[in-house]
Amino acid sequence: MSLPDESASTLVTTALDEWFIAHVLPLEGLIHAFLRRHGHEDSEIPDLRQEAYTRIYEAARRGLPSQAKPFVMTTVRNLLIDRIRRSRIVSIEAMADVEQAVMQSDEVTPERHLGARDELRRLQQGLQKLPAKCRQIVELRKIYGLSQREVASRLGIAEDTVERQTLLGMRALADFMLGGTGKIQRPARRFNKERSHP
Repeated sequence: MSLPDESASTLVTTALDEWFIAHVLPLEGLIHAFLRRHGHEDSEIPDLRQEAYTRIYEAARRGLPSQAKPFVMTTVRNLLIDRIRRSRIVSIEAMADVEQAVMQSDEVTPERHLGARDELRRLQQGLQKLPAKCRQIVELRKIYGLSQREVASRLGIAEDTVERQTLLGMRALADFMLGGTGKIQRPARRFNKERSHP
């Protein structure tokens, strides 16, 4: 009995492959249901799904999306639209389906609703990681819409402190939303040479 080829048994190790396995492949049932809902026969769904997987993988090479489900479902929808555009004979029913799919892309679907809830949950987690004062300032500025002056007055702090804390907090939140740690990154302080020598 010969040993299997080592390259064939090598586990997938790239970040893109790991992302694809963890976030895209579990959506196979959702993709299948979407394709059936848009009038495709069971016999053609595997080919469509494979073409969608190829598009998703190629697009993700340029950068992994923060939300896999909306990204995947948009790619599948665009695949269907492109296939209809490429066909030489377009039936009235097919065009109506495309128009409806385009109109539905602006509607809140279960997939979009779930993606938005996941994003909101992640935002709340990111806010909780901020120091208390910074979190309070970011919430007052960005959630409640208060001006810098109003926040400074309400908290009894200087406006430049509000500005600085808002900037640090928003950078930390953006980092967290993109998969980072979400920790405040303070710029290194510069020492004035004249002050350091009496």
